[in-house]
Amino acid sequence: MARASVANGMANEVAAGVSDGHVEGQQHPIRLYLVVWGWLFILSACSYAVDYFQVQGYLRWFLILLFMVLKAGLIVAVFMHMAWERLALVYAILLPGIMVLVFVALMVLESDYTLATRVTYLGTGS
Repeated sequence: MARASVANGMANEVAAGVSDGHVEGQQHPIRLYLVVWGWLFILSACSYAVDYFQVQGYLRWFLILLFMVLKAGLIVAVFMHMAWERLALVYAILLPGIMVLVFVALMVLESDYTLATRVTYLGTGS
């Protein structure tokens, strides 16, 4: 009787994915990774196409940064498993970076006013 309960307990551990004190992680289908690799390849090709077709000006920088952010987002979400984390952890990792970007955008918007004020009150500086 004791042997049967021990055998049943071990069978339950194996069925639950616990073996020798090790817990198996969540397995994602290989198709997910192949699709992400495909999108990364497409986004990289688009990024190189911007250079190949010699896009110039702000459009060039917008497209390059857009493709870079999309690729980074895919890598972080899937390969670093951020898509399956708790929302609090996602906020703890992403919010500081987003706030830095917001503050940089505010400084860029304010820079024209600061330059105009310096030129008005301090001269051209030459």
